[in-house]
Order: sequence, then C-alpha cells, then structure tokens
Amino acid sequence: MTSPPAASPADDADDLAQLAKGGRTNTLGFVIRLIARIPFLVIATRLYGAEALGRFASAMVLIEILALVCSLGEKRGLAQRLSEGAGEDRGAETNLVYDGILLALAWSAVAAGVLLVFPEPMFPNGMSSEWDIWLVATIPAFAVTEILLAAQAYRFDIATTVRARAVVEPWAISIGAGVFFLIPATREGGLALAFIASIYAGLFTALWPFLRSYGLPRGWQPHPRAMAAMTARAFPLVGADAIERGTRLLDIFMLGLFAPPQAVGIYYAAQQIASLPQKLKTSFEPILSPVITKNLRTGNMEAIAAQVRQVGFWIIAIQLGIALMLGVPGEAVMGLWGPDYVAGTAALAFLLAAEVVASMAVVSESVLVYIARKRNLAISVAIIALQGVLTIIFIRLAQDAGLGRGFQAAGAAGALMVALAVSSLVKALLLKRLLGAAVSNWRWALVYAAAPAVVVGYAFTWAPEWIELVVGVPAILATYALVVWRRGFGEEDKVLFRKQVVPDPATDLP
Repeated sequence: MTSPPAASPADDADDLAQLAKGGRTNTLGFVIRLIARIPFLVIATRLYGAEALGRFASAMVLIEILALVCSLGEKRGLAQRLSEGAGEDRGAETNLVYDGILLALAWSAVAAGVLLVFPEPMFPNGMSSEWDIWLVATIPAFAVTEILLAAQAYRFDIATTVRARAVVEPWAISIGAGVFFLIPATREGGLALAFIASIYAGLFTALWPFLRSYGLPRGWQPHPRAMAAMTARAFPLVGADAIERGTRLLDIFMLGLFAPPQAVGIYYAAQQIASLPQKLKTSFEPILSPVITKNLRTGNMEAIAAQVRQVGFWIIAIQLGIALMLGVPGEAVMGLWGPDYVAGTAALAFLLAAEVVASMAVVSESVLVYIARKRNLAISVAIIALQGVLTIIFIRLAQDAGLGRGFQAAGAAGALMVALAVSSLVKALLLKRLLGAAVSNWRWALVYAAAPAVVVGYAFTWAPEWIELVVGVPAILATYALVVWRRGFGEEDKVLFRKQVVPDPATDLP
C-alpha cells in the first residue's frame, strides 16, 4: 500500500489562506447579522412582549434541534463524503449532495408529522395563536438549507452562507415580525409566521447558487440500502451537531418547563445578544471542514494541530472583545429592549462568558468528529447531561431563595457556562493526545488586553446610558483591539486581515 503524499509548506500556507479568506468573509457577515438582528429584537420585545417571546423561543428550540438531526450531520459530514470521492467528476459530487437532500427531506417529513400529531413538546407554556403549529413547516427547509450551504462551502463559497444566514434570514424575520403585527388576523402569530418566512427566504437564497454550481442530478438513482448505511454512518455526526446546538437551547427548554414564560422571554432576549459572538465560530467552521479532511487524507496531523491553534486563537480573541463590548455595559444593552429586560443582565454576562470558554471545544470538535466520532459523541452526551442537571439545580435554588425571574435566567446561563468550560477542557485534552501536538488557543495576551478594556468600560458606566452605549461600547472595543493587536497577534495571526496571504512564486522569489 502506498503512503499518502506528504503535504508541502505551500499546501499548509494555502490552507491558511483559505481559512483566512473564509473567516474574513463570514466575519463581515457576522457584523451584518449583528446589525440586522437588532430590529427583530426591538420589535419582538417592544411589540409582542416577554410572554409571547418566551412561548416562541420554547417552540423554536425543538424545531432547530429536529432540523439539525434531519440534516444528518451533513454540515460537516458532507465535506468528508465529497473528499473521499476526490477524483470523481462533478456529476458524481452532485449526486452525493442530492442523496443527502433526499434523506433530509424524508426524515423531516417524519419529524414534522409527529409534531403535528403531538405538538405539546413544542409548547410547554401553550401557544400564542393557531399559526404557531405551522412552525413544523420550517424543519425540512432548515435541514435542506444546511446541506446546500455545506455543499457550497466545500467549493469555498462562503459568500452564500453570509447572504443566507447574515443578510436574508435576519432581515426577513425583522420585516416579517413588523408586518404581521400590523395585520390584525396575524398579530398573535406574527413571530411564528416571521420565522417561517425567514427560513424559506434563506432556503431560496442558498438554492440559486447551489443550482448554478452543482446543477440538477444526472443519472441519479437513490438506493435504499446505501442510504440506510449513510444514515447509520451519520449517527455520530448527527449526535455531535444536535448536542452542540442543544447546549445553547437546553437552557431555554428547561426554563420553559420550570419557569414562567416571562423568564424565558427575558432569557431569550439576552441569548440573542450573546449568540452573536457564538455565530462567529461559524465564520471558520464551513471552511475548516474541507481543510481538515484534506489533511486527514494525507496524514498531516501537525498541520491540523496548527490550524486548530490558529483558528482557535482567532475565534477566542474576537469573541472576548465582543463579550467585553456587550457585557461591561450589560444593563444599558438589556435596557434597549425595555425596563423588564434589565433583569437579564446577569444572564447576559454568563452567556457571553460561556461563548468565550466554549471556543476551544468548538474548534476541537471540528476535528474530533472525523477522527474520534464515538468518543466525541460520548463526551458531548455527558456534557449536555451535566448542563441539564446543573440548570435544574440552579433554577430551583433561585426559586427556593425567592429570587426573581432574572436570577432564574442567570442560573440557566451559569449552568451553560460551567458545562461548556468542562467540554473545552476535556475535548482539547483528547485532541492533543490523538494528534500528538499542542492544540490550546489560550495566550496571556488576552488578559493583558481585557484588563484595560474593563477599566475603560467601567468608567463609562457612570455616564448616562446613551453615552455609555454610543461612546463607551466603541471605546471598550478599541482599547481591547489595540492591546491584543500589539501584544497578542504575531505575523501568522495577522494573516486574517490581509488580502494576499500566500506568496506568489513568480513574483516573490528570494
């Protein structure tokens, strides 16, 4: 048997270039998503109220989890399937993608049918209107969109993901929520209808470039036995994806069971702000999968470890800056949605911290799902079980102490932070052992940059709220960015911010 060809330094540099390019594109999308998400939060909190928002959030939890399960882990698994078929013609690649789409539609139909018959798990606190039940229609659209975007990412098209997830979906849900509120017949179900419209708008946004890139299937004949084997093989990826997303949704589900809907609404508003830095890790995830699978094929474990360290630091550095920018003036940020939501300030702080500590787990898992699927799944199951137990304990402690809805929400957020910290530690240690190389993304420069940013932010908390937000937030970010750029970013880190990151041998000869 011949050994796989060794990767050259030029190949590693090209991988870094692709990672940086994809990260830049999707980081821009993150900024756009941040801007686009604000109108929805304002409309949902001010017009619909915390109770309606809480009911909507509880239903959306189950919808998203089921949609991820029905996508059969193709968000990352598709890259491996296509990579293993390297050398085949484009028609064969196209048929592989359509296999995944067909399976996703089949499983989505089953999930949607079950929820139509037994809708109670979606609505632990009841429905706001009869329109809410049609949220099940988003399951197939959500699942297929995941596959279409993964297929485009395999060909290094990250712009489609930005358009669908960062532009079309958030603006569609914001505009829809406002329009449906103005129509008396749809006012009570406006949030559900806006969500449905946004998911289908994202689907059509992803479908057009996919058809241009892959086209329609040619000579495609689905084989039930092969598809059953594909489903079985996808199980560890499905579990990893569902649990990774479930850790961000379990807290809402548990609050829906043990706390009033107003507490869920407050928590959801805080989570929507905190989830913005969480979306940042998806800036690299679509482009990281094909790079990892390529290096796995050549056995270049050192390159994978280097990519994990590099991307992990990029993510934690940017996430920490965003967490400081939103967390230090937390009361003013939550106050934007109304006085009732200020009670969620502590929850916001814990959620932002959770996303920072989760960065190592996210990057480690992007490799573990390929080289240690079952062990990664076992760890994820244990982590989500830990989170569930801690969430119940913290909520009950807050209730027994007679504390308000804000403290109950903070308890759920604190449980998430502890669980994600444990996940990062365990998965990083496992990956380090499997690769035989260091994978940590931690650098002390992060502390040196955070300290002055906190001082600047705290000083602005004494100013009026509008000054704290308009002047203080940019000042916090600028202080942090200046220090981390000078103390934390080396030449290899600054590749993320350069247009040309790979030397051209024709013009850059020594």
